[in-house]
Amino acid sequence: MPKRSGNWMTITEFCEEMDISRSTFDDWRAKQRAPKCIRLPNGSLRIRRTDFENWLDTLEDAA
Repeated sequence: MPKRSGNWMTITEFCEEMDISRSTFDDWRAKQRAPKCIRLPNGSLRIRRTDFENWLDTLEDAA
């Protein structure tokens, strides 16, 4: 299980939790199928854990 960093997930943590590659995440993001991301001033991306949970809920409803 990946180490959680509080209210925010790194893209690496997201990919590990979803068992996907970074390229798959990038593809989902380009197609607007990934959870909403926040770009930090240093250029790295973060995902709010609540946005991740809400995103998972939308996938469940679509199944």
